Amino acid sequence: MKIIVGGAGSVGKSIVAYLSQGNNDVTVIDNDERLLNDIAREWDIMPILGSVSHPDILQKAEASKTNLLIAATDSDEMNMVSCQAAYTLFNIPRRVARISSRVYHKASWGDLFGDRAIPVDLAFSPEYEIARAIRRILQYPGMSNLHPFSGKKIMLLSFRCPKKMPLLQIPLDHLERVDPDLHISVINIIRNGQSFIPNEDDTFHIGDEVNLLVCVDEIENVIHNFGLEQKDNERVLIFGGGSIAAYLAESLEEDNVICRIIDENPQTAEQLAGYLNNTAVFNGSIMSDAVLSQAGIADTDAAVAITSEDKDNIMAAMIARKNGVENTFALVNSRLANTQMINVGDNVLIDQTTITISSLLKELRRVRLINACTLGLSGEVWEIEIDNNSSLVGSTFAQLDLPKESKICALIRKNEIFLDPNYNEHIQDGDVIIFYVAPSSIKKAEKIFI
Repeated sequence: MKIIVGGAGSVGKSIVAYLSQGNNDVTVIDNDERLLNDIAREWDIMPILGSVSHPDILQKAEASKTNLLIAATDSDEMNMVSCQAAYTLFNIPRRVARISSRVYHKASWGDLFGDRAIPVDLAFSPEYEIARAIRRILQYPGMSNLHPFSGKKIMLLSFRCPKKMPLLQIPLDHLERVDPDLHISVINIIRNGQSFIPNEDDTFHIGDEVNLLVCVDEIENVIHNFGLEQKDNERVLIFGGGSIAAYLAESLEEDNVICRIIDENPQTAEQLAGYLNNTAVFNGSIMSDAVLSQAGIADTDAAVAITSEDKDNIMAAMIARKNGVENTFALVNSRLANTQMINVGDNVLIDQTTITISSLLKELRRVRLINACTLGLSGEVWEIEIDNNSSLVGSTFAQLDLPKESKICALIRKNEIFLDPNYNEHIQDGDVIIFYVAPSSIKKAEKIFI
């Protein structure tokens, strides 16, 4: 696929990092030569210096031969103009724009985007998506990630197996003997850096990273059986201001969570204080003992570090843990950093790349997806609806010749949910399936479900 990415900043870099894993022809456009050089040294892309909103620059990038434009600069307006030029002048079939300002996402302006208005197929806000992901994690302590499927009826849970997990060394096909009410679909397990789809006789080990599906009303049962219980996060301290902090604090206020924010920029702190209703905002260094004490770190349940710098976030999370905070989270923009931190402390790293790509994945795949999320380097989870025009109707799952590194995790039929459905089940019109596929098998899976 030929893709143009507008913007070589942190968001654009996240997108390029993921696209580089596939067989994509990627061109990156940015006004900053330094950022372009950095991204070109790291990945095999075509860098073009200039504005992605300028027609002559788009022409230089061979926009007329491009399948997808992702305008991800720091300017919402530039991103919108880029999509307009891509549609009007070069007929790029799919156009995605980063729209961070909340004013453009108001329901009252719902007609702003579309072929008869500003031609944006998908308007995404990384800041909003990151805040939503963090809010979900805070609502379910013990989890490192959660992603909703099937209209929020099913949840993908990600967590690390603790030392005293009750289900250690119990074969998967014996789990329901331990608790007949435990209904899950284990998507994959990551052990010692290697991902695999477990068999019925496989077991969980200490330190395993587990991704599984469960019905939303049974999440608490999973938390209990896997020994993941922690006290609720009733008091949250946020390191760093900006849009993510604003979105997150606003949602935590709705949850009646006591929220405090520390930011080093006086103007940012003042703006946040004026915008938020019940959140205390402190101006000062996130490394200052005096500021931390003033912000009440001693009675904090969870600390979330979401500054623009990975190193600062990791350091702030470690300082918070040293001060006795039980749940600490650090936003990072590098899968490498995530891998390196696995064996350092108990901080949960929130990967900006994974969250950003999950919000874009429907546009990156040739399959028509209802919903999707990436599990980083270990694969993707797709939600696919089968319509009556599909050649798959009438076939069994076993007849689809699915890749070895893939799995049908759930079947939703007429509002009834079947986890780990029988592969002899015949596919019907209207079925919705939740499907896991490893990175090496994505292209084959696309051919099956296209």
